[in-house]
This record gives sequence, C-alpha cells and structure tokens, in this order.
Amino acid sequence: MADDANDTPAHLSHAGAVVDKAIEYMMGQNIGSLAIASALLGGAMALLSRSVSDDMIVNILNNAIASVRAGELHDPKDGAAG
Repeated sequence: MADDANDTPAHLSHAGAVVDKAIEYMMGQNIGSLAIASALLGGAMALLSRSVSDDMIVNILNNAIASVRAGELHDPKDGAAG
C-alpha cells in the first residue's frame, strides 16, 4: 500500500479525530445516523478500492462482520441487542 508510511498511530488518531468531528457536524445538521454511517462506509470503500486489492477489502469486511456477530460493537451495559 502506498500509504504505509503514513499509517502510524499518530496518523490514525488524527484521522479518527477528524472523522469524529465530521460526524458531530453532520449530526448537528440533523443528518440521520444511517445516512451518515452509509456515507462514511461508502467513502471508506471507495478509498480502500484505490489502496488495496478486492481480496483485501473482502477480508476487511469479513473481519467487520465477525465483530458484529461477536457483539463487539455494542457495550454490554448499553443493553443493545445484536
């Protein structure tokens, strides 16, 4: 991947903070959570498609699916069902 030199913990933290602010902004604009999440996922998929192979994207998505199925996305004290 061409961006490996920029994939440091500091860059990841910075990128995460920017995404958090973008989400906060969109929620302040009364954009629904599903629309925000769908747009972010679509943007992430487009970026990945320029950076890694289709097989790598499938692996990333399979890992995400496994996390959902394992209940890793919900805090148990929230009472959210998966």
